[in-house]
Amino acid sequence: MNKRDRVTAALSGETPDRIPAAFWFHFTGENTSGQNAINAHIDYFKQCGCDMMKIMSDSYFDYAASIEVNTTADWYKLKPLGTDHPFYAGQIARAREIAKEVKKDALVYYTVFAPFSSIRSGYGNARVMQMLKEDPKAVLHALDVITEDTQMFMKALFDAGVDGIYYSVQGGEKNRLSVADYRKLITPSDKAALDYANTLGDLNILHCCGWAGDQNNLEDWKDYEAAAVNWAVYVEKMDINEGRAFFTNVRCILGGLDNTTNGVLYKGTDEEVKAEIRRLCEVNGNKGYMIGADCSIPSDTPYDRIRLAVSYR
Repeated sequence: MNKRDRVTAALSGETPDRIPAAFWFHFTGENTSGQNAINAHIDYFKQCGCDMMKIMSDSYFDYAASIEVNTTADWYKLKPLGTDHPFYAGQIARAREIAKEVKKDALVYYTVFAPFSSIRSGYGNARVMQMLKEDPKAVLHALDVITEDTQMFMKALFDAGVDGIYYSVQGGEKNRLSVADYRKLITPSDKAALDYANTLGDLNILHCCGWAGDQNNLEDWKDYEAAAVNWAVYVEKMDINEGRAFFTNVRCILGGLDNTTNGVLYKGTDEEVKAEIRRLCEVNGNKGYMIGADCSIPSDTPYDRIRLAVSYR
């Protein structure tokens, strides 16, 4: 099997010739934007041998705030940016150039954040959460607008050559919203975007982000549909096989390794890395499984360490 076949088999819940593996990190400095970002992604793929390419949205984290929001009524003025806006056009160009180079060898994914993440990154977490309490209908209207943008963006990404969306949901921390409130207020926009992505392709990956280090209510996302799911095993205290039983609407599990500077991938010896890869393979089996990390790994992880984790089976 080549890399495309191998990952497609895993994402389809089948048994590839060997368990695929992939890792990614946020690029830094001059490699976060423009042609430098494109070159850095391609160089990383060629040097580290990952079985899939996930393109990072570095320099595009903060949704472009197109209006000033001082009162909840201001949310009703929000209009979609459209894919010609530099915020989206730059990302689409990045995806197109990387896919042009890499797609022949591996499946290509682009990172897309759920609308709730976008509204908080564009307008400020504290402001959004306060206004969500004051006037939820106004904020939900804004989420509908951002969902429309997100859908147009994903369509353009597929047109640019990506094979799937790496869809990141955030905001499910246990200290933020109850499961009932999350399901009522946030799930509709989460699903509207993800379900639309699934009409564009059937190999999308759901990422239940544990970036804050706080445990999430995984029940928020339990019934979301995707080819694969990735969550923070070490943050959520839910191992791969427990996740298989929990997330019933996916065919494949991605993950298993701690992504922090305390994890074996970053601080362990080569022999410790090999031992952990062996353990993951033995415990989780090779059907519908991909080796990866809880989230993005440290940006200064040596390439030879990544090559070892990807190639050692």
